Amino acid sequence: MFEQWGRWVHRRRRWVLGAAAAALVFAGVWGTGVFGALSAAGGFATPGSESARASEIAERDLGREEADVIVLYRGRTNVDDPAFRAEVEKSLRALPAGHVAETLTYWTTRSPQFVSTDRTATYAVLRLAGADEGARHDAYEEIRDDLTKVGGGLTAQVGGTIGTEVAVNERVSSDIGRAEGMAMPVLLVLLVVIFGGLVAASLPLLVGGLAILGSFTALHLLTYVTDVSIFAVNITTFLGLGLAIDYGLFVVSRFREEIRSKSVEDALAATMATAGRTVAVSGVTVAVSLSGLLMFEQNFLVSMGYGGIATVFVCMIGALTVLPALLAVLGPKVDALPLRRARKAGAGRGRGEGAWGRLAHSVMRRPVVYAVATVALLLALGAPFLRINWGGVDARVLPTGTEARVVAETLETRFPRNATSPIEAVVTGTSDRAAITAYGERLAALPGATGATVTGSDGTTTRIALRYAAKPDSDAARDLVGAVRDVPAPPGARVHVGGETAEIVDQLDSIGATLPWVALIVGGATFVLLFLAFGSVLLPLKAILMNTLSLSATFGAVVLIFQDGNLSGLLDFTATGAIAPAMPILMLAMLFGISMDYEVFLLSRVREQYDLTGSNTEAVAAGVQRTGAIITSAALLFIVVIGAFATSGVTFIKMTGVGMVIAILVDATIVRALLVPATMRLLGRANWWAPGPLARLYHRYGIREGDAPAAAAVRTEPALAQAE
Repeated sequence: MFEQWGRWVHRRRRWVLGAAAAALVFAGVWGTGVFGALSAAGGFATPGSESARASEIAERDLGREEADVIVLYRGRTNVDDPAFRAEVEKSLRALPAGHVAETLTYWTTRSPQFVSTDRTATYAVLRLAGADEGARHDAYEEIRDDLTKVGGGLTAQVGGTIGTEVAVNERVSSDIGRAEGMAMPVLLVLLVVIFGGLVAASLPLLVGGLAILGSFTALHLLTYVTDVSIFAVNITTFLGLGLAIDYGLFVVSRFREEIRSKSVEDALAATMATAGRTVAVSGVTVAVSLSGLLMFEQNFLVSMGYGGIATVFVCMIGALTVLPALLAVLGPKVDALPLRRARKAGAGRGRGEGAWGRLAHSVMRRPVVYAVATVALLLALGAPFLRINWGGVDARVLPTGTEARVVAETLETRFPRNATSPIEAVVTGTSDRAAITAYGERLAALPGATGATVTGSDGTTTRIALRYAAKPDSDAARDLVGAVRDVPAPPGARVHVGGETAEIVDQLDSIGATLPWVALIVGGATFVLLFLAFGSVLLPLKAILMNTLSLSATFGAVVLIFQDGNLSGLLDFTATGAIAPAMPILMLAMLFGISMDYEVFLLSRVREQYDLTGSNTEAVAAGVQRTGAIITSAALLFIVVIGAFATSGVTFIKMTGVGMVIAILVDATIVRALLVPATMRLLGRANWWAPGPLARLYHRYGIREGDAPAAAAVRTEPALAQAE
């Protein structure tokens, strides 16, 4: 099928390129409008959870309590000075009318939470007008410039939920352009070094550019059917650019091999039957891995899943249509504009006699030593993940000195603890004040609590804010949420517990309940796909196990760096001592797919050689030799792409980028060069074993490389052990 596809593209290459040009124009005009259609909210909450229900009830019965905007005022005098109050109130009255629904200050509430410990600072909470998040963002933009206009020697800084969301939104948008500007020149230089010529080097980069615009278009389409997080732009952009360049490298490299001895049409057909088939299998494998995100309840993960799947298919389609059409037009001119003389593979290098092949043979002479050593190393690297501390996402994801972050940190350090992040108990079904008072006293008496205050009451609904001494993302705070939920409700009433810490607890419970199902379904689908690609039962299991080891090492490094703060100065971020639960899940989905990408490419060449020779050992060495340089080059290019995005000023995007760089380094070196050859040598002919019915299924429906017969499974393995 893929060979015929290559011939079809060759015959209709100009039509394909014309359609691609039209799609490119459309993506450049309409797709880039995605930035105005994305949701600025994080999307980390768990719909249907107790904390979400508490928020819904409180907003319905008592009105919104969200601190949309927090304006922090600081002065040289005491907040009790009448002049201090007059300047603050004058500034608030001067805001454009119709955009603020409610304003809370120290003087309207008389709450000590609104005054700093030295009484030289206070803040105002503004709840913005608007029926939905978009309307409130519009209201914020209308008053934004006026919020800091204050006299009398006072200064004003702006934060709060919407203030932080807007700051993150602006940072994400600026980071994308900067990262692309950093990555593209470096990628071009590396591709020229890899290919030795400008024309061949430009092709993967062209597919990468198409992938970026294609990912924007896919995300823009998705915004019409679901909320898509603003953070999806960064993730899908570097995922799309990295995969597109990987796929472009695989296809162009294979075409340059084939064109040396074939006509343009035959070379393109052979390229599509081998590298094209590998790209298709790889793309579907990555998409299957990302589809696991759709099973989670958090909108952040779901939108990442949709965006990631769409981006992968954009990359795959570009590599299987636009790229072969360009190669059909170029033909032998793919090697035009050389900057150095292209090196031709020696006669023995395809049989595993080059540097990579010699490394594989060396590993396979001592497979037990290499297997034990690499597994032990990966487990040791992954050990820190066992002590991970889960937390939320707040203003500290922004760079130090960002206005919204300064406001949040000031509230945390100079005001009563958790002034804006209490645990909230929403009581429904009773208006008995005495019972509610007694319930509040029981909450205040819990270990770790510092006080409970009624912050809203209407009819049979009451909201109680519980203050506490611990940090919101600490184990102590999560334990306190559990303790609050265990306190019996007032007679005849029902209690829903919410707030920032309760959201983290519910998020962990939701992810923990969903993750086993995701592992089962994604793992099962990956197993089936790899079986159809390689005709083996053991290879898919081995690939999944090795990916798990590789990912554990990555997560251990992430804990060491981003939770513990190692390298925080070099990477320019602030360690919070906790990691948001959604981030390892996102990394797991992406990295599992990308690791399988390299696995598929390597094993495709190994299977191709095994079908030709029937020798497992020689096939592994030849496969490593034929793919070693390309996988290393692909990994290097991917690292450049991700490394550029890892400079993001948003900490958890930086964490995702750094984690992916570590994972790709581990995967392309320790796993592919050492662990794969060692385990395949230990398994021997069992690598290609399948029960009779499954073997017949593979013979009939297998996704095989090239035209070689799938007869290796019945061949006799030569007695190579003695030769080694």
